[in-house]
Amino acid sequence: MRTYIGNQQAASAEDFAELALGTPVELWLGVKGETDEERAAREDAARDILADDPSLPDDLIRMAAEVIEENPDLFDVVPLARPARRRTARKGVAA
Repeated sequence: MRTYIGNQQAASAEDFAELALGTPVELWLGVKGETDEERAAREDAARDILADDPSLPDDLIRMAAEVIEENPDLFDVVPLARPARRRTARKGVAA
């Protein structure tokens, strides 16, 4: 099955997110190893985009909710076994 956003085909989850947002995902999430200067420039660009489209956060939340509703198995959580607590023997005599 092919997924399209407008007239663009989304070949991967990253493509889908980028086409749905209208911006590269890296703009919002950053990239590994970016410098402080690169991060500051990226954050400035993101602030400019948010200032131009104040409804963007609401749109993103709505899109995330739809994805979660359509794919509940993404959040199947399996509880992890808790390790037994170790008690260390105290040495010495209480006064």
